[in-house]
Amino acid sequence: MLRKRGSLIICGTFLFIAWNAILIFVLLGRSPIGKLDNVELTDPRYGEGQYMSANRDTEYGNIIKDLMKVINAFETELESQNRILLQILRHKSMLEENKIGNAAVKNASSVKNPSHVVIPILVMACNRVTVKRCLDKLLEYRPSAELFPIIVSQDCGHAETANVIASYGSQLTHIKQPDLSDISVPASHRKFQGYYKISRHYHWALNQVFKTFAYSSVIVVEDDLEVAPDFFEYFKALYPLLKSDPTLWCVSAWNDNGKEGYIDPGKSSFLYRTDFFPGLGWMLLKELWLELEPKWPSSFWDDWMRNPDQRKDRSCIRPEISRTLTFGRKGVSLGQFYDKYLRFIKLNTEFVPFTKMDLSYLEQRKYNEAFEKDVYSAPVVTAEELQSGKLSGPGPFRLQYSSPESFKMLARNLGLMDDLKSGVPRAGYRGVVSFFLRGRQIYIAPPAGWKQYDPSWS
Repeated sequence: MLRKRGSLIICGTFLFIAWNAILIFVLLGRSPIGKLDNVELTDPRYGEGQYMSANRDTEYGNIIKDLMKVINAFETELESQNRILLQILRHKSMLEENKIGNAAVKNASSVKNPSHVVIPILVMACNRVTVKRCLDKLLEYRPSAELFPIIVSQDCGHAETANVIASYGSQLTHIKQPDLSDISVPASHRKFQGYYKISRHYHWALNQVFKTFAYSSVIVVEDDLEVAPDFFEYFKALYPLLKSDPTLWCVSAWNDNGKEGYIDPGKSSFLYRTDFFPGLGWMLLKELWLELEPKWPSSFWDDWMRNPDQRKDRSCIRPEISRTLTFGRKGVSLGQFYDKYLRFIKLNTEFVPFTKMDLSYLEQRKYNEAFEKDVYSAPVVTAEELQSGKLSGPGPFRLQYSSPESFKMLARNLGLMDDLKSGVPRAGYRGVVSFFLRGRQIYIAPPAGWKQYDPSWS
């Protein structure tokens, strides 16, 4: 398909050049005043040819002006087509490798890491010149430019940010959202105009990745995220699992409760399944985008993703220690959660060789069996007992809730994020939120026999 698209662009460009070349020769070669071609130069009506000569010069000058307009328009169009063609051709070899990698995954009988899968990084940018911090870390830790091409999609039309992105030259591809217009929103949503524009930008940018550049997967990163040293290793290792397990719909680099003091630094290789869509550095496949794109929302796309109609009981993979860190306090959310939670998130600093590890324990059947055993064999304790520090033994321990109010009270008292989206707690799996406290595994869990989430718990 890519070869065909490239050929069409080349042919179109050639025809455009040929047509304008013919036009130039015709205009230069014919008489400048078509209706005077058969008039004698000595015709007395033109003063023995003198007036006709002056008229001829004037008309010739007008044609030259028109011709220059055509040439200028042609040059502009040619430059535009050339930019698009270069972008596509730049990705051609990478896309061929991607096809090879996809075939390898499809034919694999077990979860293995294909060595030649191309996974682009889509950086969503707007008006933060601090996107440089994000890009510098991506480029510093990127193991291969061919296997991890970086595409920066910029909204907002902010010139200074555009200059920062352009300064990286051929190290990345810079695309710009063409529609910068305001969006008509309900009167009650005027203060949320930014969320509508973000959703529009995501829709356009993901279409570019999957339909224009024809990639089969992508890692989405926002311009205020710094990545960990093993960011690429993490996603590369989990790509085959995402590809082969239909009960998964994303891989995220983020732990919503990954604050210092709530994680075990010695367990940086620990990975979990979660029913909560985390975002903030996440990978999805083209198949999912083709499912979501026709019904993509006009605003609040991330909460829309957490709705049961989109999630369809599918889960994401998330780490014990986050592989991304947000440094963007200011944004459309006006720093919501940042001062209380986000700025305390711990970024992993230890490189974990995930591609050399057996990750099959994350497959749903295996994971559920071990997970339920660990959670519901743990003794039930109270928040007071846990916070007193008087519990003996290595754990794990379980705190039980039975209503949204009791969950929120436990989470709030322990310093965890207490909001529920469509009934799902942040970082939760089968209603259970896992975290570490003083080196012990702690579970906040519903009673045994949990069946499903209640969307009214929101």
